[in-house]
Amino acid sequence: MVDATAKIALVTGAASGLGFAIAERLAQDGFHTIAVDRNSDVVSVAETWQANGLSVEAQVLDLADTDAIGKLIMGVENNYGRLDVLVNNAGISPKIDGKRADSETMPLAQWHEVLAINLTAPFHLSRLAMPLMRKNGWGRIVNIASRAGRTYVRTAGAHYTATKAGLIGLSRMMAGEFAAHGITVNTIAPGRIETPLSEQGSAEMLAALKAEIPVGRAGRPDEIGATVSFLVGPSSGFITGAVLDINGGVTMV
Repeated sequence: MVDATAKIALVTGAASGLGFAIAERLAQDGFHTIAVDRNSDVVSVAETWQANGLSVEAQVLDLADTDAIGKLIMGVENNYGRLDVLVNNAGISPKIDGKRADSETMPLAQWHEVLAINLTAPFHLSRLAMPLMRKNGWGRIVNIASRAGRTYVRTAGAHYTATKAGLIGLSRMMAGEFAAHGITVNTIAPGRIETPLSEQGSAEMLAALKAEIPVGRAGRPDEIGATVSFLVGPSSGFITGAVLDINGGVTMV
């Protein structure tokens, strides 16, 4: 039974990596957290959190399916009448034979798949969440972009880079549109974080990439979770349209 006073948070890509860390942290902060992922492992992940006393539910969903997204938000409204926090974290960066696809040879179907999940889904989720947040005069949207959306990253394909740059632009636009309703929209642009997605590639390449980080290590998922926790908390209401670069000092803007 969900506490009637609890705020509701929805996190996409929550079965592993950054989404796992973000969903766990928000649940620990007292949010009833809806953990969304196309990987059915999110169900067992949520059960583990529930066993530890956290208020979490799992939703298995393909974010490329816009109709399913609509049903998801409708279900949130019917069950809780509110949505306070949306974290658009889910993202894919498909490779071909373990390497990024060059723009010239990238299959167009792969381009469309990445666009659908990395950019169209956050757009659709955010605009459907907006009326629920506006009703209460309060809301927090956090979009997880990437350093690849800020600068050239040699391991990222054109599709991933374009969607992450687009997500930053989308965040700024929605921040301006939603601000008068008490809703903030911010972006986190992580650098190299210890997740399955970031560890794709040869050992030599990964070692070289980590050597470029001034603080001397890759980031941890819980550090991203802590940043999201701050951005959706009571002390961050004057922050909107911002991009937080969390990359150990690789880029300093």
